[in-house]
Amino acid sequence: MFDLKGKVAVVTGASSGLGKQMARALARQGANLVILARRYERLEEFKPELLKLGAEKVLPIKCDVTLTTDIDEAAATVEEEFGRVDILLNCAGSSKDKGVLEMADEEWDFTIATDETSVFKMTRAFAKIMKKNHYGRIINIASMYGLVGNTEIPTIAYHTSKGAVVNFTRAVAAELATDGITCNAICPGYFYTELTTAVLDTERFQEFAKRAVPMQRYGKEGELDAALVFLASEEASYVTGVILPVDGGYTCI
Repeated sequence: MFDLKGKVAVVTGASSGLGKQMARALARQGANLVILARRYERLEEFKPELLKLGAEKVLPIKCDVTLTTDIDEAAATVEEEFGRVDILLNCAGSSKDKGVLEMADEEWDFTIATDETSVFKMTRAFAKIMKKNHYGRIINIASMYGLVGNTEIPTIAYHTSKGAVVNFTRAVAAELATDGITCNAICPGYFYTELTTAVLDTERFQEFAKRAVPMQRYGKEGELDAALVFLASEEASYVTGVILPVDGGYTCI
């Protein structure tokens, strides 16, 4: 079960953070990988590791997921190279962390464009290819912050964008269900990435996490892999519109 050999998987945000972690998970299952990010040199550096882990083929593409032209060009390149797309993992993201009273328009617009609108644009471009082959697995990386608010870090635009991704996932799942395409979302809890390390390493936040997370710890690298591989697999053919928290229990209390 869960063998992805021969499948074509597109991963955004693959130059760092959760994008790299999840690309590794797909490589271990034998998928062909298309890795997208703005920092092309990082993708090239990452490519040999993915091949060593078991990816059949790795195609790095420079792509800014906020730009429609970049996305459409990437989709055309992938279709020309492979003829299809089986898995789309929308993982790219960033955020300007401010509260509702302090956030400037440009900070709001940046976060919404990067974390929400990019998911729409990527899905629009690559689901068109999936529909031609009547097969696809779309997996959106939302956040537990898309399900609840929080009292520790003011980050209104991030909550808003990830909440939008959650319901976007449901809407796409319903719309594309008869096209052989599933759409699900993973909502990670606290995991170390380039964007989160500075906050997660503070004593104040570690104390907060012990109170707020039933498992009393952050997530470890690899603890998202099983959710991803399951949702990307052929075996998950009757699973769509699911919002799956992987958060140590944060959203259950």
